[in-house]
Amino acid sequence: MPTHLVARHMKVDAVVLDLDGVVVDVEHSYRRAIVESIERLYGETIERDDIQFFKDAGGFNNDWEVAYAGALYVLASAEGLDLSLDAFTDRIAERGGGLDAAEAVVRDTLSPNQCEDVFEAWDRDQLRDVFQMLYLGADLYRDIEGGEPRIVEPGFIHDEPTLIDPETIDTFHADYDVGVVTGRPAAEAAIAIEQVGLGVPEADRFTLDDWEAGKPDPHALVTLAAKFDADRVVFVGDTLDDVKTAVNANEEDDGRVYDGVGVLTGGLSGEDGRAKFASVGAAGVLDDVNELLDLIEPR
Repeated sequence: MPTHLVARHMKVDAVVLDLDGVVVDVEHSYRRAIVESIERLYGETIERDDIQFFKDAGGFNNDWEVAYAGALYVLASAEGLDLSLDAFTDRIAERGGGLDAAEAVVRDTLSPNQCEDVFEAWDRDQLRDVFQMLYLGADLYRDIEGGEPRIVEPGFIHDEPTLIDPETIDTFHADYDVGVVTGRPAAEAAIAIEQVGLGVPEADRFTLDDWEAGKPDPHALVTLAAKFDADRVVFVGDTLDDVKTAVNANEEDDGRVYDGVGVLTGGLSGEDGRAKFASVGAAGVLDDVNELLDLIEPR
C-alpha cells in the first residue's frame, strides 16, 4: 500500500513538526510515566496500550492530563463505574474530548456519594509531581521543577530513541522553513530538540507554555505560517488531534493551505491507524517522518 492517502509531491513552503511520536519515541518515557505515576499513587493503573484510547478521544495533547484521566478512571472503577476503558473514552469523545469531558462522564455515571469519594481521592497535583519525578529523574527535576525529588531514580526522559534521520533534518532546513508545535513544556521540548539536533530556534516553536488551548486549536500553526510567510504548510503528527489542527487551520485561515500528515510511529499503527487518520482528513499517512521527503517538494 502506498504511504500517502491523497497528495503526492505536495509543493510546500514550511514543515512544522510535532515532537513526541514523530521526532522522538516516547513509549518508554512519557507513556511509561503515565502508567507508573497512576500506579504509584493508587496501586492500580491502566495498560500502556490503553493510553491510545484517550489520545483518540481527543483533547489529551498534554500527557499530564492523560495521567489525570487514567487515574480518574481507576478511582471511578473502584467506586462502581461499570464501563470498559474504551467505552469510557468513547463517552469522552462524544462530549468533545479532554479532561472536562472525562469528569462529566464520571459525574453522570456514578451517584453523588460515589463521586464525592472519587474526587476527594483524585489528586492532580500529586500525580503531576510523581509524573515529573519519574520522567525527568532527580537532577532534571531539581533543575526544571525547582524542588527536591522524593523519588531518586534515573529519569525515563533518557529512554527516547530518535525517529528522525540527520539527513532528513538537513534537507528540511535546506529547502523549507521549519517549526515545532508540541504539547511538551518548553524546557522538555528544548531537551528533545537538542537531543536530535533539530535546530529549531525558540521563536519558531509553540509549546505547552506558549498557548493555553493546545491542539487541535489552530492558533500555533497559523501563527507560524504567518511568521514564515508560507502559502502552504505541512504539519506532521502522530495523533488525530495533530491532523485536526491542520484541518482547523484551513478553516480559520483561508489565505493558506495546511496539510496534516500522520505518522505511524506513535500510538496509531497499521491499517487501523491509516483509516483513523484518513477519517479526520489527513493529507497523507507515513510509516515515519523521514518518508515525508518523498511526499513534498519546495514551492
